[in-house]
Amino acid sequence: MSSLAFAPPRPAERRWAALPVVLAGTFMVVLDFFIVNVAMPAMQADLHASTGAIEWVVAGYGLTFATLLITAGRLGDQLGRRRMFSLGLALFTVASAACGLAGSPELLIAARVFQGAAAALLSTNVLSIIGVTYTGPDRLRALSIYGSVLGLAAVGGQLIGGVLVEVVGWRSIFLINVPVGAAALLATPRLVPESRADRGASLDLAGTALITVALVAIVLPLVEGRQHGWPLWTWLCLGAAPLALAAFAIHQRALHARGGTPLLDPALFRDRGFSAGLLTQLAFWSGQASFFLVLALYLQQGRGLSALEAGLVFTIMAAAYLATSSRAAALTAAHGRRVPAVGALLLAGGHAVLATTVAEIGSGGSVAALVPGLLLIGAGMGLVITPLASTVLASVQPHQAGAASGAFSTVQQVGNAIGVAVTGIIFFGAAGHGVAHAFELSLIELAAMCAAVAALTRILPGGSEA
Repeated sequence: MSSLAFAPPRPAERRWAALPVVLAGTFMVVLDFFIVNVAMPAMQADLHASTGAIEWVVAGYGLTFATLLITAGRLGDQLGRRRMFSLGLALFTVASAACGLAGSPELLIAARVFQGAAAALLSTNVLSIIGVTYTGPDRLRALSIYGSVLGLAAVGGQLIGGVLVEVVGWRSIFLINVPVGAAALLATPRLVPESRADRGASLDLAGTALITVALVAIVLPLVEGRQHGWPLWTWLCLGAAPLALAAFAIHQRALHARGGTPLLDPALFRDRGFSAGLLTQLAFWSGQASFFLVLALYLQQGRGLSALEAGLVFTIMAAAYLATSSRAAALTAAHGRRVPAVGALLLAGGHAVLATTVAEIGSGGSVAALVPGLLLIGAGMGLVITPLASTVLASVQPHQAGAASGAFSTVQQVGNAIGVAVTGIIFFGAAGHGVAHAFELSLIELAAMCAAVAALTRILPGGSEA
């Protein structure tokens, strides 16, 4: 096993002081993925941007974020996880300032692409730092807090964005990252321990190129295909993606056999928890970003709510999420894979209840009628996110933390892209018959996806240990 190079030993309370610092970075990264949707109309009007340009404000961030995660994790393994986290945090802060000050659509898109790259460098090393800083029950507790922050940033993005846009203006959704990022950057050297794998290992440049090509071939057509009517190039890209992934896998095995250091150690995939967890993670996240998108469209376009009013509806899910995610670590320690299975079934039930409600009330009626379904969905999310993270990362060796964390985060982002594409086809294809009808059909598809996630939990390790 590769040796670890840590900073001098720290008391337990100092070790726990590192967690809020790295989670501040996670919160900003996830928030920026969701918060932009609220501000798109204001950005478009202020910058006189085309619809295509504004869509690239979202797509550019997601594309660079998804395609650079595995490479960012390996860089952390080799050059120092705290160092790469700090670099990502600094670049993310600068990019956020550039987004907030952009005077044209082109400058905003360029800043968002840069911000996505910085987000990849930052976020994957957060999981690596958690993985090597905490062990046993402490790791499960840290991952539980990480999962809570992840979910709150996702479901809270709509509310925070709505408040900022209505009170201060769209630029504030980016500029707010500057003081938060600067404060976290100042605290990082004092509170976050450094760790790395073998210093002698070199970056697998060929593997980096192959996985980047493969991920771009998957993500780019998914984020761009629907809005352009699925032209030929999107299908060619999707067809080339399996070939690029196969070439990457062959290269990784060959490099490992020669005694080299592959970007993703093939031994990782011999671990049942890691492989099964990644598959379940892909299915789970294929339903999350897409649900937030269609719910926001239903509330704002279908029911005519303002961004702030829609954000308040999202807090219903946030409250339920907090209630269950705070207990998820203890429940997982006691009941193992049954916890994400129950969570996925709650999600499926919540989508079904919400679909039934929308079928009855359409775009009218009281918003209160949506509460039961939203509570079930929020509760289900809280019982899936942390247990999945624990399953995927708990058995990973410290010297593989960066690569494993990068794969974990990459699968999440690819799942988001796949889900938005599939659910988008259903929603926008049916929108001509009314937003409420389109939302209802999307919820039926999402309920089926969550039922599939529950079935996939059967192949996760069955023990109760984390």
